[in-house]
Parts: sequence; C-alpha cells; structure tokens
Amino acid sequence: MLDRLQALADRYEKLSELLCDPAVTNDTQKLREYSKEQSDLQEAYEAYNEYKKVAEQLDEAKMMLGEKLDDEMRDMVKLEVEELSSRKVELEEQIKILMLPKDPNDDKNVIVEIRGAAGGDEAALFASDLYRMYTRYADLQGWKTEMMEANVSDLGGFKEVIFMISGKGAFSKLKYESGAHRVQRIPTTESGGRIHTSTSTVVVMPEVEEVEVEINENDIRIDTFCSSGPGGQSVNTTKSAVRVLHLPTGIMVSCQDGKSQNSNKEKALQVLRARIYDMTRQQEQSKINDERKSKVGTGDRSERIRTYNFPQSRVTDHRIGLTLHRLDAVMNGDMEEIISTLTLAAQAELLDKGE
Repeated sequence: MLDRLQALADRYEKLSELLCDPAVTNDTQKLREYSKEQSDLQEAYEAYNEYKKVAEQLDEAKMMLGEKLDDEMRDMVKLEVEELSSRKVELEEQIKILMLPKDPNDDKNVIVEIRGAAGGDEAALFASDLYRMYTRYADLQGWKTEMMEANVSDLGGFKEVIFMISGKGAFSKLKYESGAHRVQRIPTTESGGRIHTSTSTVVVMPEVEEVEVEINENDIRIDTFCSSGPGGQSVNTTKSAVRVLHLPTGIMVSCQDGKSQNSNKEKALQVLRARIYDMTRQQEQSKINDERKSKVGTGDRSERIRTYNFPQSRVTDHRIGLTLHRLDAVMNGDMEEIISTLTLAAQAELLDKGE
C-alpha cells in the first residue's frame, strides 16, 4: 500500500506542476480534467504526508527511549510514543478507506423516482412525504432540486414523482436509498384508528451525460399530447407534454411539467438516459454479486430497506440494523446519521473483501 501511496503522492505533485504550465492553463478542458484529478487525490495525499510525518516522529521517540533519560523525561517520551502510535493507527485506517476504489458516479447529480406501491392512496401520500424528506435533506446539504414529472393522486399524494437533485457528491450520499420504503401509521382516511402498512419505492440514478449514453434517434419514438392538471390556459389546448419510448429496451418516459414541448423533451431524454445507464449498471452489478449479497443491500427495487413507524416515532434501516427514535427529524431531512452509517457499512465491506 505504501508503494501505491507514494505513486499517488508523485502524481499529485506532478499535477501541481502541470496546473502551473501555461499550455494547461490555456486549455480549458485539460485544466478542468487535471484540477478534478488533483482534487480527488488531495485528501489521500494530505493523509499520507501526515502519516509519514507521524511515523518519523514515532521512530525518533522510540530511539530516545534507548538513551539515558531521567524518569520525568522517560515518562514524557513514553506518553508521546503512545499518542503517536495511536495516531499512526488512525491514519492507517483512514488511508485504507481513502484508497478504496472510487465509484465514478459519486460526484454526479441524481435523478430520483418515487412511486406509491402497496397501499393505494396512503402509499401515494407516503411517496409525497419521502419527496419532502429528500428535498429537505438536499436543502440542508446546499443542493438544488428540480421537479421533472409528477402524477398527483386525488388526496394530494404522488402516484409517481421524478425530480433531480444537483450538488457535489449527491449520488455518493443518496445511492443507498433505492429500494422499498415501508410506512406504518394510521391513515387520515382510517376512521377506526387502525395502523396500516404501506410501501413506496425509491430509485436513485446518477445523471448521465449524452456522451455516456448515446441514444440513436432511430431507436426512439416521440409522441406529444396535451398536459393535464394545473398549468394555466395552455393546459389541454397545447401539445406540450412529451412521451418517449426507447424501442430496444421498452423504457418509456413521460414529461409534462416543463413550460414547452422542447423543455419536456429534454427532461424526458435526461430521465431516459439515466434509466438506460441504471439498467446496464444493475445488470453488471448483479453479475458481480451472483454469489454474495451486499450488507447494505443490492439496490433491488423489491427489497424492503427501511421502515418508518409513526406511532412509535421510529425509523429502522434493515440492511444495517440501525434504529432511530426521532422519526419527525428524519422526515424533515435530518438523514445524515442514516446515510453516514450506510456509507461506513459499504466501506467496511469493501475492506473485508480486500478490494
């Protein structure tokens, strides 16, 4: 690992030189590429430098213990050895995590799809609660959200809602949210006060650039239709809504939230690219995980990943056995403890595999 770290440090320092080279500073693409590469290496580079410094200080302190020292000085050096040894172990663990293979999608924006599943109107209402939870979390992270498509139920919930969250590291934080989310509570429509169980499904996909997933115009069929629901005088008179069918995969996307046909078409293609990429990624992942199932879940859409129990103010993530008794805070976007614990579990699994 030390050889890999030294190679990383050499590359970081080489990038510092390149970023001062006029040939690079005048080339926008190279400047962006090298700056991102150096930014990705910076945390590991700084940790490695501190590790070398601590290891050197530790060696010097151990050498001092072999010299003639008075009792007070010897106690001070022993304490320093203990502190430096502890810090060295901490840095070794930190570096192991920093050296894990990085998901190339981690820094991307995400497209989130939430659908009411089992439970009818109550599932749709819960889908709207999940939408609010994620948008509140995005606000706390300083990210931006953009509605892409919404299918509203009679009671004001979401039968389906698709939205984008834009911000650095959005996918790295939200990628473990895909799956079935279960709610246990007394629905507003329940007169007998009985607790009902409903589910909504969440799909989180990285935003995909056109160059990453190229869609052949001959492979898609585009239909236009009149928008429905709120939207002003043009609703039901102008064919601004767009439906795109990807013939090779059968994936269909509809968008009508935009103000124009072009806007809806672009949003629909954006979602289509993400779904095609996600489908390919899921197929590749299922091959890799044929003989083992991830501790943090496979992302299988049918997998129940979390339960939200309102009467007990409890939220439980079943993949990692984490239970929190502050449901209101979580539903208001305070998700960091859940997300950080899922991330640590994923990192621990990678370390166990020796990857």
